[in-house]
Formats: sequence, C-alpha cells, structure tokens
Amino acid sequence: MLRFQDRNRLIQTLFCLDILLDGDQHRRLLRKAERDVLKHLTTIAPDENSNGSSQGRGTVQIRSVQKPSSMLVIDGFCEPFGKVMEIIICVGMAILKKLVVQDYRNIGLAELEFSANINCISGGNGEGKTNLMDAVWYLSMTKSAFRSTERDNFRYGTDAFSLSGVYDMGNSLSSRFSIRVSAGGDKKLKRDDKPYPRISEHIGELPVVMVSPDDVSLVSDSGEDRRRFLNMVLSQMDKEYLSDVQQYNRLLCQRNSVLKSSSPDASLLEIMDSRMEVYASRIYERRNEFISALSPVVEKYYHMLSGGKESVCINYRSDLEKGALTQILSGLRGRDMALGYTSAGPQRDDMVFMMDGHPMKRCGSQGQQKSFLVSLKFAQYELMKSGFGVPPMLLLDDVFDKLDMSRTANLLSMVAGNDFGQIFITDSNKVRLEGIVDGITEDRAYFETVNGSFRRL
Repeated sequence: MLRFQDRNRLIQTLFCLDILLDGDQHRRLLRKAERDVLKHLTTIAPDENSNGSSQGRGTVQIRSVQKPSSMLVIDGFCEPFGKVMEIIICVGMAILKKLVVQDYRNIGLAELEFSANINCISGGNGEGKTNLMDAVWYLSMTKSAFRSTERDNFRYGTDAFSLSGVYDMGNSLSSRFSIRVSAGGDKKLKRDDKPYPRISEHIGELPVVMVSPDDVSLVSDSGEDRRRFLNMVLSQMDKEYLSDVQQYNRLLCQRNSVLKSSSPDASLLEIMDSRMEVYASRIYERRNEFISALSPVVEKYYHMLSGGKESVCINYRSDLEKGALTQILSGLRGRDMALGYTSAGPQRDDMVFMMDGHPMKRCGSQGQQKSFLVSLKFAQYELMKSGFGVPPMLLLDDVFDKLDMSRTANLLSMVAGNDFGQIFITDSNKVRLEGIVDGITEDRAYFETVNGSFRRL
C-alpha cells in the first residue's frame, strides 16, 4: 500500500475516473490516469533497475476505484512492483491559516490568522473588506476576481504588491504560497519558496468559490462574463481544459492576424481551422457536460432559497451545436475575411439564464437575480466539492444585501446544513453579521476593517 500527496494530479485523475470506460474519449482519459499514477509511483518508489530514469517503468492497469471523502483508492496492477496493489492518493482540504497582504489595493500591510471554519469581516463601504477577499482569491487564481488591470491592484503610490498564505493541506502537511507582482508586469509565484515553472500549474491547487455583488454582470452583461465564469470553474477542475483553452486562444489570435492581412492565405486558414477544431471540440464537450450537470443543481438551490416560487434553468448556446468547427469556418471564410476576425467558435459560446421560461435578464427582479446568482455559485461549489473530493473555500462578499428576510433565512439554512469547508463572509453591518453567524456555529473569528487596516475582535 502506498500513500502520496498530489492534489494537482488528483484533480485530473478524479475527472478521468468519474466517467470510467464509456466510449473512446473515456478510455483515453482512463489511460492518461494510469500513466499519471505510474509517474508518481515511480517518483516515490522508482524501479531499482531504472536508476530513477523514466525508462523501464512498466505499466499500471486501473481495475476499480473508490472515492472516500478524503482520498482516492485505486485497485490495480503496477508492473514495476510485480503485484496487485492498492494505491491510495490522500487529499486534504486546503485551509488558509495565515495571510500576509502588502500594498494590495487599499491595504498597506495586513497579517491575519483565520479560523478553519467561518471568518467574518465587517466594516463600512470602501474600507477594504472586498479587497481582503480579493487577495484570498488572488492566491488561488493568480488574478483578481474582478475585471481590472494589474495596475489597479497596486496601492496608490506603490509599484508592486505581494501576497502570502500559509495553508493547512491536510494530513498534517502545510504549504506556503506567495505571489509578487511588479509594475513592469513581472509576476512571481512560489510554493514553499520554489517557483512554479508555469503559473497555470497552480490553478486548482487551492479550490475557491466566490459570491460577490459583481456577479450581477453574469446576468446583465455580455457573454464574455459568462464564458469567463465557465473557464474559471473548469480550469480549476480540469487542467486539460485549461490547456485546451490556452491553445485554442493562441490559434485564434493567429487566425485573426491572418484575416486582418491584406490578402489572407486560404490554404493557411484551412490548416489553422483543422488545428483549432481539435481544441474547440473538447472545449465544447466539457462545457456542455458541465452545464448539463450544473443546471439541475442551480434549480435545486434556487428552490431552497425562494421557497419554490419560481423555476430556473440554464441553456447552453454554441456555434458547435451546428457541427464541426472546420465545416462552420469553411462556410464563413468569405465573411471572416471581410470582417477581419473569426466570427464563430467557442469564443462566442454563451449561457442563457431562464426563469419560468423567460430570460432572467429581462424578467428577474434584483432579489430574484441575486437569488439566482447565489444558487449558481452554490451549485458550482457542490460540483467542485464532488470533483475534488473535498469542499473548496467559500468567499461570501456582501451576500445578504438585496435579499429579503425569508431568502436570507433560507441561505443561512443552506450554509448550516451542508458540509462546507472554510468560509469567509463580509458585511457592512457588524451586528447583523454576528447575529447571523452566531446562530450557525461557535467556531468563528470576527475581524473589523477601517481604511485598509484589520483587527481581530
């Protein structure tokens, strides 16, 4: 029996094994999971004859899988060890124990230690509550939760900011993650003082879900915000998806450059279309799969929040519903040449939020839209929790605003009645926040902020 820590690889392996051996794509994913397991087995216990090299590692065959809440148990045959063995990949929930923020937005310097359960931050508008939440988000996603440039994140008069967090990773292990961003665009990300080869390797290491007032853009604004939401969720859960989106966007930029030229080369465009099709089809399949799973969970949470007053669902719209991307782009080539950009593909995908058969954007009140967005994020939380095997961190920024008393009470029952992990909550009303949280748990910490300075109460 072998045990080893690898949260990043577990994300992909769990996804692979959730859809065991049902079709060619699923078999391909399973084979990749077997290679990944073998890679890490030989890292911790290499074949004596291989001298630590990548040769002579043999094979792994996964035969059965179990997923307890904190580990993945794989029963399979590993050739380097010459016997049937049980492989246990342990995974713990990441808990932020200590956070250091320097020169981030209006926060000059803050050093805070948190509860593993619920953390409450109160203070007036513009004092720094949301900035602290955004700093926690940034450590997970390596970017702000809001649409802003890096320059907007620097405290006034400074040319750099730094964030550092010490996390309990479970199983008596802890790690320190740090990131420093300078005005020149240099971004340095480290784990335990060791730089990441690529920043994208960090995504999914510290799973996080955030509910904030800015979420209203998911209902009211363009499809770009909704695609950003899809990419943010799926990139945490599936590293192959993140890679596919990056590769597709790179090719899309190249194709648009060709289309902008004075005389676009049709044969070159045809080659590029074929390469883009590989990534586009996988992006479409993963998004379609995710939204199909997401919609009924959103409806469940909305029913809990609203008391069954309305019915909601999510519809997925994509150009790829019409067929393969190569065929679509071939038919639009003349139009794209005239426009100077690519007019079809995953970059135009969208989600339509519906309430009682009508678009939420047109018929939903502020309270109904807020209830829907909270339900959307709680559904995201549930799917991520299922995928990771442990609950992600939950950030609730000013979530009680614009909810009536009954919906607020329903929201509290949702938080209290589920197996949530670490939670951060902000509210401008300290008395209301204490009244809400004290009714849920005694394991909590209270903080107050004034002008970017924080103190524990």
